[in-house]
Amino acid sequence: MTSRKKLQGLVAATVTPMTPDGQINLPVICQYVDYLVNVQNVKNVFVNGTTGEGLSLSIQERKQLAEEWMYQGKDKLDHVIVHVGALSLPESQELARHAAAIGVGGIAVIAPFFFKPTNKDELVAFLQKVASEAPDIPFYYYHIPPLTGVKIRVEELLDGIKERIPTFQGVKFSDTDLLDFAQCIHKNETEQLEFLYGVDEQLLGALAVGANGAVGSTYNYLGRQTNLMLQAFAKPDLALARKYQFLTGEFLNFVIKLGFGVAQTKAVMTFVSGIPMGPPRLPLLDASEEFIVKAKAKLDSIVWPDGD
Repeated sequence: MTSRKKLQGLVAATVTPMTPDGQINLPVICQYVDYLVNVQNVKNVFVNGTTGEGLSLSIQERKQLAEEWMYQGKDKLDHVIVHVGALSLPESQELARHAAAIGVGGIAVIAPFFFKPTNKDELVAFLQKVASEAPDIPFYYYHIPPLTGVKIRVEELLDGIKERIPTFQGVKFSDTDLLDFAQCIHKNETEQLEFLYGVDEQLLGALAVGANGAVGSTYNYLGRQTNLMLQAFAKPDLALARKYQFLTGEFLNFVIKLGFGVAQTKAVMTFVSGIPMGPPRLPLLDASEEFIVKAKAKLDSIVWPDGD
């Protein structure tokens, strides 16, 4: 692989804009890129993941989205990471080849979750077959056991993985098990791997044990505030960093009680950014008007330490 800028800091897990009739809305992505860069100061994206409804999209739609993010992000974004995981190995391989062909900054793969791998060897075998289709592209494992039900510890998975997958670059770790996360970092300090945390409301705890950065949906609309938290942590001004984390948690705790998922994230992103993100794809249903009113009022009521 050629030398590359290290992936660190915030990575927005992008939503997939859709038209009112449920088709992907590619023309919106130009505005979306500019909003992330200029308003939220977020220059990395993770496309076609959970927030992006990647597993609800067709292979062709996923390719179109990857192409559009690469095109619109040229000279604006630092990294475009594309999730290419699928339940079908040939489909995942096809997506990996396509991602490599368009020159993405990295690919990520979720564990198959219908016929599940039951041990490390089965999972690594699947990941290796996908990664080998993009031999020059950094490869990330997307660990999200609350959705996949695959609870193979990442600490175990990483043992010897570079021999099997030479392009292995790191992990998107979307689980609350900070012990596993910390052991991954502790045992791989010499490997120059990237450990990106994926539970937004616990990011400060992950930073404390050595996270390189974070991939999350809230960085679409709270990226600026979270960047200020990262700056406070780096100083270090832990009291200020905690204020930012607590306020993010206050908002998320409020909306989770209302029912918070991809559909609601799209609604929040729409009213914060002014960019129409549209409805989710079935079986998800659109956020209710009641949710939108309450979530907007809550977010507007929060006074951030920077005075916003």
